Amino acid sequence: MTKSVEFYFDFISPYSYLAYEKLKFLDYKNKINIIFKPILLGGLHKLGGITAPAFNKHKMKNMKNDCELVAKKNNIEFKWNDKFPVNSLQIMRGYLSINNELKEKFFDLCFDSYWKKNIDLSNSVNIENILNECSIDKKNFFKDIENQKIKDELKKLTNDAFEKDIFGAPTFVVNNKIFWGQDRLDYALDEYNS
Repeated sequence: MTKSVEFYFDFISPYSYLAYEKLKFLDYKNKINIIFKPILLGGLHKLGGITAPAFNKHKMKNMKNDCELVAKKNNIEFKWNDKFPVNSLQIMRGYLSINNELKEKFFDLCFDSYWKKNIDLSNSVNIENILNECSIDKKNFFKDIENQKIKDELKKLTNDAFEKDIFGAPTFVVNNKIFWGQDRLDYALDEYNS
């Protein structure tokens, strides 16, 4: 069995974005077997009875400052999104619905749009712009994300994460060990390389 790092993420999670940028800097494609695990963070929080920091003004202010500090320390281009948080259901289902060869570009464009360019990803027009850049047919995309199989797949991934005791994003799982948060990526990679 090939060793891997499972990366649980949601596009609206700023910490997922920061972790992904760190992985790109490490040239993960040539060094680390990453299995991307899309989840619906709002759904995960609901399952766990968790109030997200976005809905607590004190935590929200700290989270914004924290993300900016992490980005600066790691030379990551980052801009807090004025529309945070948004419902990520369409883009998370979309990630599951598109062809594998387009997933990486879609992934990059969603993260960059939301966390570098301050684009509102709850607006279908902005999603259509990403689809155009990826050469993804928008009619098929919006039809596919309403497909019950795709809905069930995202729900299952989110429920499976909850069953593993995952409660936030990003979370990394290596050798059945859980590492929560972008600041635990190094620990996850140490486990991967052990």
